Amino acid sequence: MIDRTRIGLDALRAKVMTAEEAVSFIGDGDTVGMSGFTGSGYPKAVPLALAGRIEAEHAEGRPFRMRVWTGASTGPELDGALARADGIEFRLPYNSDPLARDKINRGEMDYFDMHLSQVAPMARQGFLGPLDTAVIEVTGIRPDGTLVPSSSLGNNKTWLDHAERVILEVNSWQNPALEGMHDIYYGTALPPARMPVPLVRPDDRIGEPCLRCDPDKIVAIVETDAPDRNLPFSPPDAAARAIAGHLLDFFQNEVAKGRLPASLLPLQSGVGNIANAVLSGLLDGPFENMMAYTEVIQDGMLDLLDAGKLLMASATAFSLSPEAATRLNAEMAAYRDRLILRPQEISNHPEVIRRLGCLAMNGMIEADILGNVNSTHVMGSRIQNGIGGSGDFARSAYVSVFMSPSTAKGGRISAIVPKVSHVDHINQDVQVIVTEQGLADLRGLSPRQRARVIIDRCAHPDFQPRLWDYLARAERSPKGRHSPTLLNEALSWHQRFEDTGTMHVANNDDTEAA
Repeated sequence: MIDRTRIGLDALRAKVMTAEEAVSFIGDGDTVGMSGFTGSGYPKAVPLALAGRIEAEHAEGRPFRMRVWTGASTGPELDGALARADGIEFRLPYNSDPLARDKINRGEMDYFDMHLSQVAPMARQGFLGPLDTAVIEVTGIRPDGTLVPSSSLGNNKTWLDHAERVILEVNSWQNPALEGMHDIYYGTALPPARMPVPLVRPDDRIGEPCLRCDPDKIVAIVETDAPDRNLPFSPPDAAARAIAGHLLDFFQNEVAKGRLPASLLPLQSGVGNIANAVLSGLLDGPFENMMAYTEVIQDGMLDLLDAGKLLMASATAFSLSPEAATRLNAEMAAYRDRLILRPQEISNHPEVIRRLGCLAMNGMIEADILGNVNSTHVMGSRIQNGIGGSGDFARSAYVSVFMSPSTAKGGRISAIVPKVSHVDHINQDVQVIVTEQGLADLRGLSPRQRARVIIDRCAHPDFQPRLWDYLARAERSPKGRHSPTLLNEALSWHQRFEDTGTMHVANNDDTEAA
């Protein structure tokens, strides 16, 4: 039910209108900055109305496409609806919507996949061009005109600062107790005026609880009462539980050797079932008084907060199951002092990540025997989602971990290959690789040493013999003594899958064909 008291500034009440009226401020060829990060805090009504308008324009033979910027992934009411209407010409910085993904991979939508920490600085630098309109979901508008953010911050501050005009969605579904949870830092600047970010602990608050916006820039306000896209997490399977067990054993060993404190260092965790399995494993682990400095707060982090294992968590958005979202909304006031939501420019800031010494744990599509990781492209050319913040954290983390089951597609694909088909994370940024088979600690190892430990500990037994054979023959090559590679075979596993539907050789030989 729409709460009419959410708009506290009298002068703005006259700008309340329907979503269909609000989209009249957006035109063909415009660049639109939308709120939203991993299905939280994105506008729900305006994009749907915009998609309807685009379809009507197309039916009359008139062009209507836009450039769309967000924080990260959004929901079907935004990316899905606009993609279905063929309304997106260009998209950044991250997408997980299947309709938009298909258009990107068919070459019908241009896509700029980029590190999430770099979006706001690049927008300020002007490289991305002007921003015509910002469409931002908020929880409310205070009497002083400042905006109470909703369940994500993402790039909202930057879009509000730089857009020529602003459309707000005031969503009554968002809990008003969110007010006070956010920490919005207004001290960022471009060189040579850039100053250090004054954040030295994950629980530091260095900014303001609300967003600023010139009321004169606000051209429309749309009142909504619509939930975020909260998708259920599947229970962790045996592979996810095994990966979590290997990683927790690794952390305990690092504590025993004095390389990590007993409370660990600030946790960063990517999104997904494996990441949640790791967080769930920490519930029964020996670690106490932990903190998190991450992108998204998932179910597992709420569980750790409830158990008293996690003292606090800092992120830019929530990514929760429906059950966890219900729990959070019901107890928002109790969680507010233990959760901080920041702009993604700060939650993913390499300077802060390096200073805090985060433990970065992210998923991957595949890794090669030299330690390079592909986290974005299937078979080298088809984008899956995007790099997100994994690169922000991996390069600057105290320990960077990448995780995946050792096989995919019913065992027809190996996640450990001679050479990745696309590189997102070079081996210098990859310190630990984990599959259900085991954990490879790559720190301080040469390329040939890395190859041996990755094959031995992470590859599936069905693919190990051929990996050992490839490595042996590559090392015998005069050009492979340092970084063993056979150029004519490096991507043959991927080509075989494209040709036959499996990476296994047809005759079940343990060696490649000559």
